Amino acid sequence: MNNRRAFIAAAAALAVAIPTSQALAQKKYDTGATDTEIKIGQTVPFSGAYSVYANIGKTQAAYFKMINDQGGINGRKIKLIQYDDAYSPPKTVEQVRKLVEGDEVLFTFQLIGTAANAAVQKYLNGKKVPQLLASTGAARFNDPQNYPWTIAYNPNYVSEGRIYAKYILKEHPNAKIGVLYQNDDMGRDYLAGLKSGLGDKAASMIVGEVSYEVTDPTVDSQVVKLKSMGVDLFFDASTPKFAAQAIKKLADLGWSPVHILDINASPVSATLKPAGLDISKGIISTNYGKDPGDPQWKDDPGVKAFFAFMDKYFPEGDKLNTINTYAYSVAELLVQVLKQCGDDLTRENVMKQVANIKGYTPSLALPGIKINTGPNDYRVNKQMQMMKFNGERWELFGPIIEDTGPSG
Repeated sequence: MNNRRAFIAAAAALAVAIPTSQALAQKKYDTGATDTEIKIGQTVPFSGAYSVYANIGKTQAAYFKMINDQGGINGRKIKLIQYDDAYSPPKTVEQVRKLVEGDEVLFTFQLIGTAANAAVQKYLNGKKVPQLLASTGAARFNDPQNYPWTIAYNPNYVSEGRIYAKYILKEHPNAKIGVLYQNDDMGRDYLAGLKSGLGDKAASMIVGEVSYEVTDPTVDSQVVKLKSMGVDLFFDASTPKFAAQAIKKLADLGWSPVHILDINASPVSATLKPAGLDISKGIISTNYGKDPGDPQWKDDPGVKAFFAFMDKYFPEGDKLNTINTYAYSVAELLVQVLKQCGDDLTRENVMKQVANIKGYTPSLALPGIKINTGPNDYRVNKQMQMMKFNGERWELFGPIIEDTGPSG
């Protein structure tokens, strides 16, 4: 009898122990994650020539405050630690080391800029700390074989360059193309994509290539040089400050080539307004998200939710600035990734989940666009649609174009 009681007691104890141990096994944490918090880090150019991108950090901080007010993710609050790197790679290195070794974040999120991300890519991969949803589209950040801890959010610059090439070959097959590009991975990738897309016609169609440094005061001399080469299609692979300068210089020169502008420099508030809306009319670019200033989206649930968020959490922000919608969309995707992680908040599982996004439709994505990633395809956004500026806003045209190449 005593044996039977002992057996029952032991069995009962075992029954209690099994689910408890399973529950404990389900919760896995690396540095930066606990039962109550997920600590993440970010560098942002809050100061300097690229402070136009400071709104990315401001919007994302506001978004995570909203998520935390709603109870967080699986009961955990997001703690976002932000440092100013002034868009200077040496400062990025210093601040990212501080985030990893001092603050002990679980991962870095949305480090802003190609040069900034390049400066810390080897360091973060060496430490096996996720470089998550980096704010760059340079091809080097889509290399899961060599850099498995790095994944970028932005459309691949090479892919985007190829899409412009398709448009040029169809609409302007005899164009004399002049390229202005930022002398870094971003600018060179755009140029490489354009040449790849033009194929054997690249050598004859591209009549001029002129670069500039991010430290240059203006690009006026570069624009003048391209005009002197007989260019009739101006391909501008730059960022808002320099794109605005180029638009102004084109107008000053009375020069009206077909003007293609990369997606980074397409925000109306950051580029076209400072340059002048009237002289920006006719510029061509591409997009993958809804423009909040476009009246066709006025009743769209995603845009309405974005406006409500801005009103409550970032009232001083410009609701029509697409830099803010971009930032909102990346933060939204991160929340999706963290939801997929469940209670396994290890760095390895974070990378596993971000490389396992299937058919996800962001609330501000253009209709028909979905996000799909895989262990061998880290490209988050590989679908885009062409658009043209009408003097007030961008107008979309043509079909959704997907880049299906293995490396973008």
